[in-house]
Amino acid sequence: MDQAVLTDIEPVTPAPTLAEIEAARARIGDRVLTTPVHRWRGGLADRLTPAELWLKLELFQVTGTFKPRGALLNVMALDADQRARGVCAVSAGNHAIATAFAAQAQGTTAKVVMLAKSSPVRVAKCRSYGAEVVIAEDVHRGFDAVKEIERAEGRTMIHPFEGPIVARGTATVGLEFMRQVPDLDAVVVPVGGGGLIAGIAAAVKAINPDCAVVGVEPEGADTLSRSLAAGEPVRIDQVRTIADSLGAPYAAAYSFGLARQCVDRVVTISDDEMRAGMALLFHEMKLAVEPAGAATTAGLLGPLREPLAGKRVGLIVCGANIDLARFSRHVEIGEAILEGMIEPRQS
Repeated sequence: MDQAVLTDIEPVTPAPTLAEIEAARARIGDRVLTTPVHRWRGGLADRLTPAELWLKLELFQVTGTFKPRGALLNVMALDADQRARGVCAVSAGNHAIATAFAAQAQGTTAKVVMLAKSSPVRVAKCRSYGAEVVIAEDVHRGFDAVKEIERAEGRTMIHPFEGPIVARGTATVGLEFMRQVPDLDAVVVPVGGGGLIAGIAAAVKAINPDCAVVGVEPEGADTLSRSLAAGEPVRIDQVRTIADSLGAPYAAAYSFGLARQCVDRVVTISDDEMRAGMALLFHEMKLAVEPAGAATTAGLLGPLREPLAGKRVGLIVCGANIDLARFSRHVEIGEAILEGMIEPRQS
């Protein structure tokens, strides 16, 4: 499936209000950064993506991704007994790191399940915040393991992408972006489980209903696209993408409902398009991002190039937690693609 276009959907999920989003941003305060934005000017980008591009640089957030926004709000919502028992989480890396950070910041403990393929850099970063790390073979076994930890130890699971609190946290990204760069025609958001795009879309639509919100999802982890096509959250059998932080095995009810209500369109991209996006961001913007961090750039190089031509477009650059060896391998392939001035997408 190349894309899902959303029309005539009856709202069923209560979206966070602008007042609730503003209150969430005030609550987390200076525990997280108001990340900068930057105008992308000139170079190859102008020829390949003929739009006015603004980058929201969440890779400069504490822990290296947007994830602490939702994790902190969730941990801050715990009562005294819950804090005493601690929290748990499952993640390929970024959400686990954010949960460990939030637990340490709020004086509780974290036990997180990461995957056998998780980058050693991410595992080490998670442990640096004091978390106990358990390794699972794959994402499905990881979710089983975290549920057992939750049951056996009484810890509160901090979900990576689901629920109203997560949405209010991720909505703060959209709140900041819309105030930093008014009058955007479109905001392009990477999609994993759907929590980031659901929250950002709620904020964008609350501030400017005419601004389009477009999701970009890996072909090998197209959970949201399949769910939108089915009209309900679905599960995929296997995640196949280099963007491990976008590799959610299922969609969940709240984030799916909010995305269905507030998101205008979702497209899919290939791993090679993400590699090309990584190379372009590195050479032109001097940003060393993980594959997920290049997903929105990849969308502009591929399926969104023509639809967003001539528009004022905001791109979420969501994270940069990647080891040097993996980054170098991906960028080397991406450079070869860019040398061909981006080959046409294969149908």
